[in-house]
Amino acid sequence: MRILGISAFYHDSAAALIEEGKIAAAAQEERFTRKKHDAGFPERAIDYCLSERGLSLDDVDYVAFFEKPFLKFERLLETYLANAPSGYQSFRTAMPIWIKDKIFQKSALIEKLNHLSPESDADDIAEKLLFAEHHQSHAASAFYPSPFEEAVVLTMDGVGEWATTSVSIGRGHELEMMREINWPHSLGLLYSAITYYTGFRVNSGEYKVMGLAPYGEPKYADVIMENLIDIKPDGSFWLDQSYFNYATGLTMTSKKFNRLFGGPPRPAEEKITQKEMDIAASVQKVTEEVILRITRNLAEEYAIPNLCLAGGVALNCVANGKVLRDGSFKNIWIQPAAGDAGGALGAAYSAYHQHLGHERKPNGAADAMKGSYLGPEYAQEDIETRLLEQGAVFTTLEDDDLYEQTAAALENGDAVGWFQGRMEFGPRALGGRSILGDPRNPEMQKTLNLRIKYRESFRPFAPSILADRVGNYFELEGASPYMLIVADVKEDRRKAPRKGDEQLFGVEKLNIPRSDVPAITHVDYSARIQTVHADTNPAYHRLIASFEKRTGCPLLVNTSFNVRGEPIVCTPEDAFRCFMGTEMETLVIGNCILRKTDQDPSLAEDYKDRFDLD
Repeated sequence: MRILGISAFYHDSAAALIEEGKIAAAAQEERFTRKKHDAGFPERAIDYCLSERGLSLDDVDYVAFFEKPFLKFERLLETYLANAPSGYQSFRTAMPIWIKDKIFQKSALIEKLNHLSPESDADDIAEKLLFAEHHQSHAASAFYPSPFEEAVVLTMDGVGEWATTSVSIGRGHELEMMREINWPHSLGLLYSAITYYTGFRVNSGEYKVMGLAPYGEPKYADVIMENLIDIKPDGSFWLDQSYFNYATGLTMTSKKFNRLFGGPPRPAEEKITQKEMDIAASVQKVTEEVILRITRNLAEEYAIPNLCLAGGVALNCVANGKVLRDGSFKNIWIQPAAGDAGGALGAAYSAYHQHLGHERKPNGAADAMKGSYLGPEYAQEDIETRLLEQGAVFTTLEDDDLYEQTAAALENGDAVGWFQGRMEFGPRALGGRSILGDPRNPEMQKTLNLRIKYRESFRPFAPSILADRVGNYFELEGASPYMLIVADVKEDRRKAPRKGDEQLFGVEKLNIPRSDVPAITHVDYSARIQTVHADTNPAYHRLIASFEKRTGCPLLVNTSFNVRGEPIVCTPEDAFRCFMGTEMETLVIGNCILRKTDQDPSLAEDYKDRFDLD
């Protein structure tokens, strides 16, 4: 039994293939098209998933789409009718797109799938096509790959068809939706409204708001809770729509919102001020309050010790850490592709277990995500051929020498591109397509942000640590394999403040060395932790162990292998271009090691121009 899951046409399109209930492959379309958050039909991702198993579309039993377009169209029409005549401009903009492309999405999907497989009969494809609801897909992506036989499942995002928040109970192969909060009341859209107001891009800048929050004080938290959102004791909430414009307008916030916060949104090109930092801290605090009220209520109501999370809000790893430490649930599992990309996987799982009724056998210890290493990988011979075609100069090493030389480069202060095994599924680089650095180096955070990633200097970096060493550095018990939990650096690792440090404000706080691993210690002494396990990523585990042997430090700085505005690299060619277009010193792909000093300097200028980094 093979089921192909698809998410598409909003953002982060993806495809996933399950065989006999097990994940065979999954990938986001952006990785192949090189268009960040690509929302188009995931033709290349589908082709990868099928080719990974040597299949054609005829070999697939069902194709599951992650949401129901007619329900979404119904919500759109009812919203405009309820608010008429307000929102006419937005209505006039949206309707031609819906009428042309989205109302008849089933026909469009059949046509596009038929294009991928011209030998297939369109009627046969139509019979294979299934549709899940958006939050049903999220919930399925959270529960079915989890290690739990029984769990409460909480999904939170911007909006699906109608739901913005949902609660389900999963038992065995059954997943029952218990209740929802519906549009336009959305915690995800509240966070996105603040993202917009503070000058960042909606649907991609929310990470920046979360990273900016520790630089501020939650001075506006009461303003938000007294005006924008009414939070009930059980965590259910209501948003005052007079402050927002996303339901019928072309912006996220209204003039009333702007007056409440003392002026218009920050233009993206203007300097970030303490005001934006305080607003970021405030919305983060409110978000945590909502989530904690919900999870405490769910734990009390259902008395189930396990919690699964998905939806875009589940990528808020600071809030996830608060839920874990709160202790209302004994065990928490978060889908690593928690956003819409993971909906492709959830749709496939929902078809397999809910529609077809197949049994499920979790092992109770490990999840079914295979470390989220579900994308393409490349054989050594193929890597060498591709690099030679790019004009790369490299040395091919045996394993022992490869790990020794890479660890030495890291100890020497190099930023190292690390390209090994299968590409990750989801927004986090987990040691398959990563840029690595020495966490002890107090300059590494600035170096990676400004010279390698070409992004805002305030953005924090995550540590990858050997799983059995995590308790030596962080206030975390258990695993965090998907970099979705934030915890504090242990007290005995912290450094005492220096004279004058208390006078530093905002981004100036970056200049304070806060621990003996300063490159991964955020300004509030927190870190977004990835625990590395030998059974899911033996190569990355061995590299960190080699670095520990040289330095005594069992962790590395890990950030995604890309520059600002680019998706994470997929192919060896993508990796080489990123390497040459930045100030990265070393690149390791398979058993090939490349030094920047050995490369043709003219290639560097060419690739810098391509990235438009100036």
